[in-house]
Amino acid sequence: MTAHTLGRGWRLFAILVLGFASGLPLALTGQAMQAWLTVDGVDIATIGFFGLVGVPYTFKFLWAPLMDRFEPPLLGRRRGWLVVTQLALAALLWWMGSLSPSAAPELFAIAALLVAFLSASQDVVVDAYRTDLLPEEERGLGASVHVFAYRLAMITSGGIALIWAGQWQSWPRVYHSMAAIMLGCAVLSLLTLPRVASHLRALDSDPARELRGFVAMLAGLAVGYLAAHHLLKLAGLDPDDPNRWIQLLFVLMEIAAALPLAYLAARRAGFETLNRSLSSYFAQRGAAAFLALIILYKLGDAFAGSLTTPFLIKGMGFSQEEVGIANKVIGLWLTILGAFIGGLIMTRLALYRSLLLFGVLQLVSNFGFYLLAELGRGAWGAVDLPAFDWGIVALDRPTQLDGLLLTVIAGENISGGMGTVAFIALLMALCNQRFTATHYALLSAFAAVGRIYVSPLSGVLSASIGWPSFFLFSIVVAVPGVAMVWLQRDALAALGRPAVPAGADD
Repeated sequence: MTAHTLGRGWRLFAILVLGFASGLPLALTGQAMQAWLTVDGVDIATIGFFGLVGVPYTFKFLWAPLMDRFEPPLLGRRRGWLVVTQLALAALLWWMGSLSPSAAPELFAIAALLVAFLSASQDVVVDAYRTDLLPEEERGLGASVHVFAYRLAMITSGGIALIWAGQWQSWPRVYHSMAAIMLGCAVLSLLTLPRVASHLRALDSDPARELRGFVAMLAGLAVGYLAAHHLLKLAGLDPDDPNRWIQLLFVLMEIAAALPLAYLAARRAGFETLNRSLSSYFAQRGAAAFLALIILYKLGDAFAGSLTTPFLIKGMGFSQEEVGIANKVIGLWLTILGAFIGGLIMTRLALYRSLLLFGVLQLVSNFGFYLLAELGRGAWGAVDLPAFDWGIVALDRPTQLDGLLLTVIAGENISGGMGTVAFIALLMALCNQRFTATHYALLSAFAAVGRIYVSPLSGVLSASIGWPSFFLFSIVVAVPGVAMVWLQRDALAALGRPAVPAGADD
């Protein structure tokens, strides 16, 4: 075995570890957390608002330049930030598992928000580390390994977590187990990850001025938030109004006011790494239209998927184990299959045609949830699943999985995986190599807008109009994303056909 082969194996092992660590926290502040809230008796509208704990995924480009610019001592710039974020994630997941969402909802929400912040920060470093570590000829294979590990982690923290919760009758024990797994990832990162070369920073800027600019940006966020909050109160509105639409208005207006002021403050105070990277992105033709496309393309998927777990458990009456097996274990493997199929198709189709085709398939797949809500469980019979014991997860007795549920999950996950491949290819094509970490963080943050901000609206909407109408609405909101692809067809064609891995991270 040659030194080159050994080196490649070491690098791919590093990508495997980091892909798993990156995917593990997502469901723990998303679908798994929703299941815990549901069985703990939290109402559906409040569960929808808990989706806002994922807000850091949409803002991570604001602090990504700091992680690009500064280096923790001793461990190196990339590896240092990885170990720090993973150790902190392990500690926070343990703390979150010690709380009760029904007895202390505010404290539980703060813990979940901190987990999401650190998870988003880890994602920034993982993306940058993967780019720095892999030579050009290994990036396709490395991306595929990352996708596999990322989805495997989502199966662990999503599907297996639900099965454990049903068997152990203890969500705290599940979260403590996930904290131990994250601690293991931190140890592996510390002891086994290869160092990367100390590449030139995005800018050779004054560190003190960068920090002042970052603090000024945070001050701008706070001023914008408080200004919008108090203006709405002066208008006679109450942030604690039992009307969920009023609560949602406060959230959206506070964010709409905070972001522009944060940008202006960063610009005036000299947060140069952020300022130059944003200027670099917006200098390209059609930059704003591409951001609109990024937000809209997955919007229908985000609506349909935002409350899937509460819908299946509370709305349809499926057990936690059945949802865990069908939606989280089988479903995520089908997403990997969809990503693989999408990657093969994209070797034949250009980026524009792939985005259009997969966008239509995503739209059509949402109709399956409408059928499930209308026809109910048992409409298409059931599939027998024998007992099994895989060591980390077991089913102690044979059970039946609903036939319509499996069909809907298959359609949604395969089409979603295909759409994600084309979507990530678009993000890759839009990145300027000089500012890869910050650009990717910016674009992926915009990509998370739909997934995060539709959650409170989804909770209010589903409670107001019922599940069948809600899923029909998810089909309607998917149309603008497909239309935007068609309107941007010339600009998408001009991006060329970048290399696409057989999968994508969410």
